[in-house]
Amino acid sequence: MKIGLDWFLVGLAAVAGLAWLVPGPGAHGGALHPELLNKLGVALIFFLHGLLLSFAALKAGSLRWPLHLVVQACTFLLFPLLGLAGLALAGDALPDDLRLGFFFLCALPSTVSSSVAFTATARGNVPAAVFNATLSSLLGVFLTPLWMGLALRGGSAPLPVGRVMLDLLQWLLLPLLLGQLARPLLGAWAARHSARLGTVDKLAILLLVYTSFCDSVVQGTWSAHGPATLLLALGGAAALFVTVLLLVNAACRLLGFAQPDRVAVVFCGSKKTLASGVPMAQLMFAGNGALSVILLPLMIYHPLQLLLCGALAARWSRRR
Repeated sequence: MKIGLDWFLVGLAAVAGLAWLVPGPGAHGGALHPELLNKLGVALIFFLHGLLLSFAALKAGSLRWPLHLVVQACTFLLFPLLGLAGLALAGDALPDDLRLGFFFLCALPSTVSSSVAFTATARGNVPAAVFNATLSSLLGVFLTPLWMGLALRGGSAPLPVGRVMLDLLQWLLLPLLLGQLARPLLGAWAARHSARLGTVDKLAILLLVYTSFCDSVVQGTWSAHGPATLLLALGGAAALFVTVLLLVNAACRLLGFAQPDRVAVVFCGSKKTLASGVPMAQLMFAGNGALSVILLPLMIYHPLQLLLCGALAARWSRRR
């Protein structure tokens, strides 16, 4: 499998730079009206996810329950526990906003598209990957805010878990269900134009990243964060990914999973979603001037997991 620097990864850096140069339109009260535009963008992203999601593929992958339990335990238990342990070890070396960003990364669900793509390339259990990645997205609507509420409990700005869950249900889960309901009418059309719809999905994510950085620039958040913050985020994301990858792989060997199941577990259990993470952050931390710092670990983890999982998928694809 050929892994290159695609336009979306370049776009992430470009919109962050654009926010530094022209922050006004995307900031709170700006010409783009991000207060409404962000929520509409989130709804569009998840409507398209629902429209492109095949129920038949979910059904086909639903039977391997030991595999599913391991993947979801990695996503929603191993990651947060490693995050808590890492933050405890780091102590005051990490700024508060970056600490929040690392735990938000750990609390997120897994990816869908890239997990399935890498599993297919490595000749793994594709139906199980589809099922787990989708199940993770659904569970994340409830488990991610619960973990974040636990992490922020007792702080100066505790997370209103009930309101956050209601927002996630309204702007994430409801559009996803509407997309599924629209499949009888639009499913065949969506399948023919899946590449173009994927481009629309990525453009919507880039817009959310742009508005996230605009508020931070306007409010002067980055004046307190220099290059050291970027280096800390890079080192922490790399250490987290390698640790999880090794632990997940070891668990698969210990449990005696066959190679196709092991492939699905490794790729679904070690990854975190940017496509859902940015919209969830927009809803959870709306109005937080440090949103771009909170998103920084996720934005570093995303290309890192694509690069390393791509190399691993290419290696496994050559096995007999």
